[in-house]
Amino acid sequence: MSVGNEPPEILEQKLFYKGRKFDYEVIKLRLPNGVEGEWECIRHPGGALAVPVTSDGKFVLVKQYRFTVNGRLLEFPAGTVEANESPFETIKREIEEETGYRANAWQDMGKFILAPGYSDEYIYAFLAQDLEKLETPPQQDEDEDIEVVLMTEEELEQAILAGEPIDGKSIACFYMARAYLKR
Repeated sequence: MSVGNEPPEILEQKLFYKGRKFDYEVIKLRLPNGVEGEWECIRHPGGALAVPVTSDGKFVLVKQYRFTVNGRLLEFPAGTVEANESPFETIKREIEEETGYRANAWQDMGKFILAPGYSDEYIYAFLAQDLEKLETPPQQDEDEDIEVVLMTEEELEQAILAGEPIDGKSIACFYMARAYLKR
């Protein structure tokens, strides 16, 4: 199935909020099938995510407090792509800040759309291997409440299947990484 570039006709566009990490807009459109209406959209610069795997096969995750769900989620380290920064530069910085590890071997696993029903955000996914623990990790961002967690492949899959609070991008990237690791 081919997914092509088929933009709608923009009839009116309103920026309702310009934020630190994303913008929120309402757009009046005419879709390719002729239907007209207003849709809300979060405009996001994209995020980069690493699936770090230690030499003994453990996955490095973070347990991070997320105010939107009033609790902590297990996630792979990730961050918003900053202006004038490539997704690879973003994730190299984020993995060190969030986990205290540096990866010396990287595999680009591609990109995917995170939540197309309301956002244009892409996640750029990387497999991070040949990890070294940093003697002095960089300072975490002030608003981050993070604990590093190491899990085996079996433990992580069991947590996913048991419905533990794990974010969707991490679940998707876990299964993507498993395919790369089996090669």
